[in-house]
Formats: sequence, C-alpha cells, structure tokens
Amino acid sequence: MNKNFFLIGIDGGGSGTRVVLGDAQGRELAQAASGPSGLGLGVERAWQAIEAGCGAAFERAGATLDWSRCVLGCGLAGVNNRDWLAEFHAQAPQLAGLAVESDAYTTLLGAHGGAPGVIVALGTGSVAASLAGDGEWRVVSGYGYPSGDEASGAWLGLRLIVHAQQALDGRVPNDDLVQALLAHTGAHDRDGLVVWLCAANQTAYARLAPLAIAHRTHPFAARLLGEAGVEIGKMIAALDPSAKLPVALCGGLGAPLREYVPQIYQARLCEPLADSAHGGLRLALREAGRAAG
Repeated sequence: MNKNFFLIGIDGGGSGTRVVLGDAQGRELAQAASGPSGLGLGVERAWQAIEAGCGAAFERAGATLDWSRCVLGCGLAGVNNRDWLAEFHAQAPQLAGLAVESDAYTTLLGAHGGAPGVIVALGTGSVAASLAGDGEWRVVSGYGYPSGDEASGAWLGLRLIVHAQQALDGRVPNDDLVQALLAHTGAHDRDGLVVWLCAANQTAYARLAPLAIAHRTHPFAARLLGEAGVEIGKMIAALDPSAKLPVALCGGLGAPLREYVPQIYQARLCEPLADSAHGGLRLALREAGRAAG
C-alpha cells in the first residue's frame, strides 16, 4: 500500500459516529466524532456524518481529507439490510478502498484484538457476536428497532416511555422516574407526549436509557434493568454453548449493564481491548493489504 495513503476506521451507529485515522501501516494519527451514521437513519445522512468525522480527524492530524488517498473500514449498524448496504456502496466517494461490515464484526475485532471471543454490543441498538478459533463468526440479536435489539438503549427507552404513558393515565404512580422522563421529553401532559412520540426515532428513545440507570433503585427501572441482563445472558448462551470464550460488553451501555448480567456469566466478562472504530481500522488495514495484493 502506498505510504501516502491513509487508513480510516469508522464505527457508525444510531447515536453517533467515531473515526480513527491511521497511516498506511495502521498507526493511529487522530480520532474524531460526528453525528449518527447508522444506515437506518438514511444513507445520505450516513455519508455526511462519515465525511464530517473524517474531516475533523484529518484536521486534528494536520492533514487534508482527500478521499482518493483513503481506505475505509466501516462497521455500521444496518448493513444487514442488503438494500441499504447496496445504496451505501453506490453513494461512496472515489476511495482507494472500502470494506463495510456490521458494527458487530468491527466491535468483535476491536474487543478481542482479532482473537476468539464473544461481544455483546449495547448502544442505541444491540447485537451480539462471536469469533471461533477456526475464524467462523456468528451473530445473534441485532434485528433492529423497534422489534429487536434487546437490552439496547432504544429497547430500554421504549419501555420507559410506556411506563410514563401509564403514569399520565393514572395506571401507575406518577413519581420521580416519570417526572424525569417527562422532563426529558419536554411534555407536560398527554397531548405534549403524543407530539414527542410522533417525532421520536431510535436515537430519541435511546437517550432515555440513562434515566433507568440513574433511577436504578426504582422498582420499575430495577425490574427493567434485570430483564436487560437476562436478555444479555441469552445472547451469550446462544453464541457460546461451550461456555469457554471470554465475553466483552461493549458500547455505551456495556459498563452500566454489567452488574445485571446473570451470575453464571460474570466470571467470563472482560474489558474490551479496543472499540469498534479501532476494529474498523483493523478492517481497513486488511482491505489495504488485499488491494495491494
């Protein structure tokens, strides 16, 4: 690979995009962040966010973004939708190289440094994946908002706002948790909440999730967080029936939800070595080698 080329790792989800800029050998030069680039929010928006993040990373490195000198390794939410993935490739600028995988795969690469293991990625959405010793990788969950993505921010937020709806109706107590939820939405009554609901997407619901953590002793929040832990355990069991692989909880909700994972899995939990964006950088390095070969 030409020494004047740059490798870029992209982690794109529903809440934001993280960028790691590296030189031709994959040595890190800078990091940056930008808006959401999960494909479910629109392919054009995804490329805008990626360009903004890459531009910021180049600026921090004292260089100028030139797509023709860049090899991108992208881990993106939503690539399991083949139509979105095809559109993403079709809208790509003129790059030196482009590899696109699910954010689950790049998270797996980053968390265990390419070694065998399990990850449960918990952010706006959720997905779990494993890499076996023979190189085979598997995925569970990650079907997407609103029907799937158990234990994710959007999954938690959706259930929290239903609780707030019930409180407005007098079906459950209107207490501190409910007031915090309503304050976040800016709603003061039923009609105001309906306005928020009609505009809410997965990102909006995910932004409610920290309120469950903040009110973890509240009976409803405690029960909800416990349910999230059970769902995480089911993902781990499905991916590693041998119960031998290390398990990394990744994403913004990985650390807060760790204590809710069933005890049987606690001894196997480990800290991720690196994040999905660095996994993307590994992917870019692999793509650069393939292109050079």
